[in-house]
Amino acid sequence: MDDPAVSGGYRGWADRLAERLATLEPDFQYANLAVRGRYVQQVLDEQLAPALAMRPDLISVIAGVNDLLRPSCDPVEVVGKLDEMYRAAAATGATVLTITQPDPVAVLRMARPIRRRLFAYNEAIRASAARHGVLLVDFERIPIATHPLFWSEDRLHLNSLGHTRMAATVAAALGLPERPGDPGIDTGAELPPIQVLSRRAVLARDAAWLSGYFLPWLWRDLRGYSLGDGLVAKRPELRVVARQSEDAQS
Repeated sequence: MDDPAVSGGYRGWADRLAERLATLEPDFQYANLAVRGRYVQQVLDEQLAPALAMRPDLISVIAGVNDLLRPSCDPVEVVGKLDEMYRAAAATGATVLTITQPDPVAVLRMARPIRRRLFAYNEAIRASAARHGVLLVDFERIPIATHPLFWSEDRLHLNSLGHTRMAATVAAALGLPERPGDPGIDTGAELPPIQVLSRRAVLARDAAWLSGYFLPWLWRDLRGYSLGDGLVAKRPELRVVARQSEDAQS
């Protein structure tokens, strides 16, 4: 989300990582089964089996944040379902990748109600990843990951810069060669200091977020509707990755 592609739609950190891997292996193939708005049970039911059927060498398993937005969510139960996916993916011999989420309050002040759930979710992910030998990129422990310049206006999704830096960070975790001028999110390279806003500006920003993002989401959720309803994965099958121009890589 919020990383527009030149050809339309969205690009995202996984596409950027795949493009990077393709420069090292011209025949590299990539699939992306993610669909916006999915809950962890839906990922388990709809995406795990097709992903494993492709017999991948590398598989990322990242889900659960949509669940955490619900007050009744049990983060341990959510990670229990992730644990099933980690176990099944690791059993194939593939390298399995996952992440923790950064402190939500540092990104969005009004996210305080979910902070405890998210930290419990992160801690359970650490334990599960260690149990199954999953490669963990621990974004909660990278404070600069919450820098406002990495986040889109909805404060829930990374923007293009954030996706670019995340891809570089994951590439480093995988041991890929460094690429000049493409630092990871963990370096804080070339970032200005975080701007300190007046109380009035903070309140205005929070009010705009409530009216523009939270209330519409709440109304959709109460009606059992998601912006992802009716959408399908953008890349449901393994395909060779087309090389991007230097302009498109930025």
